[in-house]
Amino acid sequence: MRFVLTLGMGYLLATTFSVETKQALFIGLILAPTSIGISAQTLMELKLLRSKVGTTLLGAAAIDDTLGVLGVSLFLALYLGGASSGFSSVLVILLRMSLFLVFASALGFWILPKTAQIIEKLPISQGLIAFTFITMLFYAWSAEALGHMAAIIGAFLAGLFFARSSLKDKIERGFSSIAYGIFVPIFFINIGLSANVRQVPIEGLIFLAGMLAVVVISKLVGAGLGGRLGGMTIRESVQLGFGMIPRGEVVLIIAAIGITEGLIDSIVFSTIVMLVILTSLITPPILQMVFSTSKRTS
Repeated sequence: MRFVLTLGMGYLLATTFSVETKQALFIGLILAPTSIGISAQTLMELKLLRSKVGTTLLGAAAIDDTLGVLGVSLFLALYLGGASSGFSSVLVILLRMSLFLVFASALGFWILPKTAQIIEKLPISQGLIAFTFITMLFYAWSAEALGHMAAIIGAFLAGLFFARSSLKDKIERGFSSIAYGIFVPIFFINIGLSANVRQVPIEGLIFLAGMLAVVVISKLVGAGLGGRLGGMTIRESVQLGFGMIPRGEVVLIIAAIGITEGLIDSIVFSTIVMLVILTSLITPPILQMVFSTSKRTS
């Protein structure tokens, strides 16, 4: 519900700024995913990550990210291939996507974890990390080339399947060095070079304020109602809603795809970068306030 609510409110906000239907829908998809890193780190410092709200927050954010990636893949498949080619082409695209997901899932569930264990026993230096890295690249390529989906969903699936392996912790430690030492800095530098905050006009700042209102209200209402239906108290539901506010890496990746495909312009892209920074800054003090209030009244 929270995902659809954010998508719908983002779409309506974009249409009020005279954005075309396709672009407005894509902006809604950009706003829908939630970044869990900021909220999780804050709750970890408060020693509340394993609380009822903390575990629910982790699961809800993971679902939002998954739905966001799937939604963007479907949107791009229809926008780039099916929208101008008729109903039969749309069916072919959906069939390719379904077949890729089935094949990738079968490979990931039954073959990848066992293969990882076999390679770990071989006398190869960093063989497990090399195998994982190559598999991730293969999944990313095949998602785009064979499944007609965004490359990010292939890499995302590879990560999910390797997480089932008993070697998960070793893979995570090895990839952390590569990711934070090379790829993460390159990614954020590239995003920073692509954004130019100085070119954002007054209308862009108004649009930024509207997007901030959308992500706050939609997550408070959507996640809050979901929490209440799940048996949470009103205070816990509010805490969950505020924890769902941050936007981060998935939003930036989707926005980067959008500007590459011509679905958003540089001004909208810069505005989204500003939104990511703003939500990342305001969430920790808000969470500290709502959770400290809970501690005082308990």
